[in-house]
Amino acid sequence: MTSSLSLRPITGWSGNKDYFTFREYDKFDPEAVIDVLDGKVAGVMFRGMVAPEVAANISQRFWDSPHRKVRGVEAPGYYIGAYTWNKPTGQYLDEAEEANPILRDLLDVPNDPMKEFYAGLGSSLAKRGAVVRPAEHEGRSAAIALFRSWHGRGAFALEPHDDDSQCSDPQMADFERNRVFGNPIAALNICLENEGGGGRLVYWNIQPDLESKRRLGVEYTGSPYPHECLVDVESKWIDVHAGDVYVFNGAHVHAVEPNTTERQTRTTLAAMMAYADPQNVVTWS
Repeated sequence: MTSSLSLRPITGWSGNKDYFTFREYDKFDPEAVIDVLDGKVAGVMFRGMVAPEVAANISQRFWDSPHRKVRGVEAPGYYIGAYTWNKPTGQYLDEAEEANPILRDLLDVPNDPMKEFYAGLGSSLAKRGAVVRPAEHEGRSAAIALFRSWHGRGAFALEPHDDDSQCSDPQMADFERNRVFGNPIAALNICLENEGGGGRLVYWNIQPDLESKRRLGVEYTGSPYPHECLVDVESKWIDVHAGDVYVFNGAHVHAVEPNTTERQTRTTLAAMMAYADPQNVVTWS
């Protein structure tokens, strides 16, 4: 039974109107991604960055792959790759080591959008004396990406959550990702499929404070936030189409709207990134 204490409104940091927006571009601009990493803007959207034939090719590879797995009740759907959520460093890195050759094979296509994204971002960061690379631990690297397709049946396909809390999880205190805590967490999403309706990103103008996280029992997981705690928080509903690439500050509570029919799919290629120090933007999945 949910207590009245846990249903109190979430408190935390909210941005002004200049910050709380998704800037839209008709072509890829890595400088805009750096604005998210620097905390200057909530999110950026690159419309149609991935050609339709490329998106269709990669998504078909995902559905045809024998390596596709089912994820549990905390985020119902299918995935290929490895995710850090609520697990120790060793387990994640074992899974990443197994997944990376599979991911590289799936993305071995002309105009791989993830390769193009990181090449552009790396060139812009180099002008600032910085690099972008997978997070590491004792010579082992994070997974390069996470393929996923959400299929939750409730009010959301993926429940309201933040991507910031897990960065302080003591289970992964020895992982390089731990160094990014306190910096903006940039969530990268490359939309491969989202046809017919629904599937929007729901994004709230709140980065929950520690008191709220502890009260709701999500201090180290960031999930789930009860819907009732968010009703009075400013929000944006972001339309997402196949071929769109978007990056946003994952410290804000966000969710994924269900598609309008069971036969529709919303499939993305995703990763997260943040500054570990001024010279290193590290990525993980």
